Amino acid sequence: MTQPIAGIHHVTAIATDPQQNADFYAGVLGLRLVKKTVNFDDPSTYHFYFGDELGQPGTILTFFPWPMARRGSRGSGQATVTSFSVPEGSLGFWSDRLERLGVIVEQPTARFDEEVLTFYDPDGLKLELVAHAENLGKPWSRGSVPTQHAIRGFHSVTLAVREVEPTAELLTRTMGLRRAGELGQRSRFETTAGALGRCVDLLHTPETGHGRIAAGTVHHVAWRVPDELSQAAWRETLASLDLQPTPVQDRRYFQSIYFREPAGVLFEFATDPPGFTRDERPDSLGSRLQLPPWLEPQRDQIERVLPTIEMPALDHQGTS
Repeated sequence: MTQPIAGIHHVTAIATDPQQNADFYAGVLGLRLVKKTVNFDDPSTYHFYFGDELGQPGTILTFFPWPMARRGSRGSGQATVTSFSVPEGSLGFWSDRLERLGVIVEQPTARFDEEVLTFYDPDGLKLELVAHAENLGKPWSRGSVPTQHAIRGFHSVTLAVREVEPTAELLTRTMGLRRAGELGQRSRFETTAGALGRCVDLLHTPETGHGRIAAGTVHHVAWRVPDELSQAAWRETLASLDLQPTPVQDRRYFQSIYFREPAGVLFEFATDPPGFTRDERPDSLGSRLQLPPWLEPQRDQIERVLPTIEMPALDHQGTS
């Protein structure tokens, strides 16, 4: 018996320059680099995990930074926007901060009774800050942004789809989300758990061509499952629906299965445990390159290939 999905676990995107990526997400956005490891399938490139103080599920944005990657394009069959949650009344601070730091940012707009600020990272990844009264998450207190304005975690992701109903049926009848609103071509769905990252918007784009997954685009969206037993039940359910889930993959900090939802977006079901403190203390997360046991014998070779990364210096007042 499967339990309803609790919300977004993490979002993984593709970047180019790893130093630029770290400068933006740690320095500009104030997230914590909770894990510095490598792409287990391509150890010649980093895999960065940014999140709250401990990298709790619902806060984690991860990147594969491939310096020579081509720029991708947004389109149907993709997660086209990743939205973060910030406290109500914070968008003025963020608009000023992003403009001052040279970030491409748009004017705030209203959506579903919430304020939304759209901006883009150095690789063109489309991001949003959504301000609302709920205060579900706890930001990193030592980040580069004052805690009263800091990012709390995920608010939602937006999926561009040519047909709404096949994906909507998966979200509601299979994953246990509920329809929460309609606004033009946008349909909102929410988990019933009330957790961070509980929303997903389907944007109906029947005339839009398919996107190209490369730098500046989302690679996949991961959803939370509580443990490996629940994940095994989900794998059986997905297989029965002919969604062809992969075998379980050991991602060291969680266990994963992958499948494509009806519109073509790559979904992952990831376990909450064991988390990012399994190989580092909470006060030293992200400070050293971490390798899984099967890659540890190659550490010297891997470290010679990877570029040196310097994290933005932060003072005790949370400024960079």
